[in-house]
Amino acid sequence: MMSSFKPLPLATKISTPFWQALKEQSIQLQQCNSCDGWVFFPRNHCSHCLAHDLTWKPVSGEATLYTYTVARVPTMAEFSDESPQILAVVTLKEGVRMNTTLVGLQEEDIKVGMHLKPVFDKVDAKGNTLLRFTGVDSDLSVLEYQDPLVNLPKNSQGQVQVPINNLTALNALVTDDFSPWSEPLTVDQGLINAFADLSGDDYWIHTDPEKAAKESPFGTTIAHGSLVQVLQSRLPLTLPYEIVGFNTMVNYGSDRLRFPTPVPAGAKIQSRARVKSVASTHKGLQLILEVHIHLVDNDRPSVINELVIFYR
Repeated sequence: MMSSFKPLPLATKISTPFWQALKEQSIQLQQCNSCDGWVFFPRNHCSHCLAHDLTWKPVSGEATLYTYTVARVPTMAEFSDESPQILAVVTLKEGVRMNTTLVGLQEEDIKVGMHLKPVFDKVDAKGNTLLRFTGVDSDLSVLEYQDPLVNLPKNSQGQVQVPINNLTALNALVTDDFSPWSEPLTVDQGLINAFADLSGDDYWIHTDPEKAAKESPFGTTIAHGSLVQVLQSRLPLTLPYEIVGFNTMVNYGSDRLRFPTPVPAGAKIQSRARVKSVASTHKGLQLILEVHIHLVDNDRPSVINELVIFYR
C-alpha cells in the first residue's frame, strides 16, 4: 500500500476526469474526434493532429510492458517502504504510454513485452487512487487503503495516540475537516481594557464605548485582534489525536495570521482546528495546526492562525 505521506499528483482542471475515474476503478482517456487518436497525458489538444476536440472515453487498461527498471535505492525517502520499486513504462492497447509502477510481481517474472492489467491503488481515506499494473495472471486488481490510525491505542479522552516516529500515521492526521467547536467565551469590555493596559494599545475603537457608539463603523468597541488570538488558550480544542513519544514540543510561530472579522465587545467566540500538514524536517517533525476563532454562529472566522509546531 502506498502511504499517504508520499507526494501525490495534483489533479488539474484538465486532468480531473482521469483521476476521478480512477477513484471509481475505471480508466478514462481522451480520444480525438478529428483523427481518433488516443491522448495521454491529459491536455487541451490532440497530440497527433493538434485538434482541440477531445472526448473522455473508458478503456480496459490492457497493456504490455514497454520497459522497466528496478530502483533498489528509494527515489525519495518517503518511498523506502516500497523498495525495491519496479518503475515501468507500459503501452496501453490504445497505443498510449504511461509511466507507472509494477506491483505483485517477482523480479524474475518481469519481462519486457509481457501482458499487464491495471491495479487501482487507493492511497488515502478520500479515495484518491493511483494506477499501477501487474501481470494478467495475478489476482490483484485493487489495493485497498488501510487507515494507519485504526489499530493505534487511545488515551482516556478517546484520542488516538500517534507515535512521533510513525510518519504514515502522523500524515493521516492531515484533513480538511475541522475539530468540533470549543466551549464559547465572552469577550467583554473589561477583558479588552485589561489587554489595552497590558499592550499599551488604548486606541479609542477598543477602549471608548461612548465614542465607538457614535463614530465606529461597528457601532461599538471591538477587541484587539491580538487579544482574540491569545484567547485561544482559553478555548480548549477537541482534537482527535495525541502525539506521543517526543522529548520537546516548540511553538515556532505562525505561517499565516489574519483577523478577517472584528469581535465586538460582549460577543462570544469559539474555536476549532485541523491539521493542515505534517513534514519531517532537520528541525524535527513540523506540524501545522490551522486554528480558526469565530464569533458564535458566524461562518466567517475572526482569527485564522496557522501554528507551526515542532516536535523533537
